[in-house]
Amino acid sequence: MREILFDTETTGVFPDHVEEKQRDRIVEIGCVEVINLERTGREFHAYLNPDRDVPEEVVRVHGLRGDFLKTQRRFAEVVESLLEFIGDAPLVAHNASFDQGFLNAELRRLNIVELGSERFVDTLAIARKRFPGASCSLDALARRFQLDRYGFDLSARKGPGGHGAIVDSRILAEVYLHLKGGREQRLVFDAGEAAAQDAAQSRTVEFVRRQPRPTALAPRGTAEEAEAHATFIGTLGPEALWLKVGS
Repeated sequence: MREILFDTETTGVFPDHVEEKQRDRIVEIGCVEVINLERTGREFHAYLNPDRDVPEEVVRVHGLRGDFLKTQRRFAEVVESLLEFIGDAPLVAHNASFDQGFLNAELRRLNIVELGSERFVDTLAIARKRFPGASCSLDALARRFQLDRYGFDLSARKGPGGHGAIVDSRILAEVYLHLKGGREQRLVFDAGEAAAQDAAQSRTVEFVRRQPRPTALAPRGTAEEAEAHATFIGTLGPEALWLKVGS
């Protein structure tokens, strides 16, 4: 099954502010393709010019300043590539309503049909159901599942600018795999394969006696070694295995 794990970074939290100049915009979007819960390596990533200022408190989160973003493409310039990458796949995000709201706000500005709620999967809701009462932020889940074992630098996320859309999407892909039991599933045989394994283990084991060689192999040891071996066998007593099967 093909799914798209995605994340956005924005100028704030109000994509539909009553004052047009105060409406927050997407400044970065990252998408990661997974098939059967595994990352394929295909990604979509873009920084975006929001055509407005970026508050300093938001810069401290993602590190994207206005001077840099002014040099980037606008959403209208990347939307075709973005929608082509997404295709008809389900869209998986952490606190999906936030990213859905911003993505659809950008689509509305361009008179493009919005993406329906049925397409979005919220990993925050999944995590809260699995870990009731525990912190279910993306960082908390990354620590819970020890994603540093898979090469993610979780300590870097604590500092200013530690979050980014494409990095968060990659982390989310691994978190999603754990939430869905993906790593545990790999340890379980397919039902048909398990049945075959059980049947194989229940069969009676039959031992087939080998026929003797037509011509015995020539001794590989020296006469002195053969004599020393015979002397050793003599010390083992009359019930020695060597005396029953031959040397």
